[in-house]
Amino acid sequence: MKKGKAQKKGTVVLAFSGGLDTSVCIPLLRERYDYDRVVTVAVDVGQPEADLRQATEKGRKFADGHYTIDAKEKFVEEYVFPSLKANGSYEGYPLGTALARPLIAEETVAIARLEGAQVVAHGCTGKGNDQLRFDFIIRSAGLEVVAPIRELNLTRSWEIEYARRHRMPVTVAKKNPYSVDENCWNRSIEGGMLEDPAFHPPEEIYRWTVDPRKAPAKPEEVTVSFGAGIPVALDGKKMKGYDLVQEMNLRAGRNGVGRNDMIEDRILGLKAREVYEHPAATALTIAHADLEHLVLTRAELAFKRGVDDRWSELAYQGLVHEPLFLALSAFIDRTQERVNGDVDLVLYRGSVRVAGRSSPDALYSGDMVSFDSTSLDQGHAEGLSRFHGIQAQFLKKRK
Repeated sequence: MKKGKAQKKGTVVLAFSGGLDTSVCIPLLRERYDYDRVVTVAVDVGQPEADLRQATEKGRKFADGHYTIDAKEKFVEEYVFPSLKANGSYEGYPLGTALARPLIAEETVAIARLEGAQVVAHGCTGKGNDQLRFDFIIRSAGLEVVAPIRELNLTRSWEIEYARRHRMPVTVAKKNPYSVDENCWNRSIEGGMLEDPAFHPPEEIYRWTVDPRKAPAKPEEVTVSFGAGIPVALDGKKMKGYDLVQEMNLRAGRNGVGRNDMIEDRILGLKAREVYEHPAATALTIAHADLEHLVLTRAELAFKRGVDDRWSELAYQGLVHEPLFLALSAFIDRTQERVNGDVDLVLYRGSVRVAGRSSPDALYSGDMVSFDSTSLDQGHAEGLSRFHGIQAQFLKKRK
């Protein structure tokens, strides 16, 4: 095995999830990289309490220092809701994991500064997207990156044996060892038998959503209230961002809403089979996009579609400090000033339907559009009609 490049002893701060990859990084950073102090950082973005507790216990036991940071509200307010305003999606599914990585990296960088460390480590492999998202944030802060799993070209089987030699507990299923990443906005499942694109995912891999075929026979209705493009209440009850997302995850999930099974193009160009759960993200994005159609002009909507796509691509890549990303965000924020109002949703066996919408900023005129209205003189359209498509008319007449 190729050895990592020896580095001067000191403190290294490790972004820590408590999983296999980051767990083995603790002894690797001491043995292969010659660091005499490893500090771990676990960032809570809404993952299961058991996972966070395990990360905290492992960090305290095996590292030389550990921090657990509650960033749930910050994640929703500063990452999830900006993505919702951009109708953030990548190749057909709502952005999730990509939104959390920059925040985790930023919080880890903050601890590195607190500890006086010049190096930040992570447990990403050299095949996925996360390595790029972490590296970008760390290097943008002027710090050095160490990635043991990538640099030492480690395999999962080698890591398991290495962890056992160091008496470090790891939980790895013998059959279908799926890799799961979770935050309050998205749950992703990959690896194991799912690496075969033809394999049918078993129902047991899902945690947030019920099988749509087994969802309640009666539709469930919910009204989402928005203020400046952000959901602020459900059925008239005002809620904090994180609580609202969790409540919508529950409601949409029990109705089978929010599943994706897809072939995804990673940043490196590799195609990967990914399975996602995102009930709240699905329902809230549909509601938000619908309300935009009520309050934004046709020109705004047309231009914003391209902006949303480019914003989502940059967010997927983790390039949150890219000047274009910041400029696009400024445009999106300006459009959201009028995205206020209520959207009535119907959740039913895997589907989300908008039943109605209202807004004090609506551009809709019921009087002018009505067939029975006389407030608009139809004759005024005659002049416009004569010039509509006039160039095409000329060419058609010449044939």
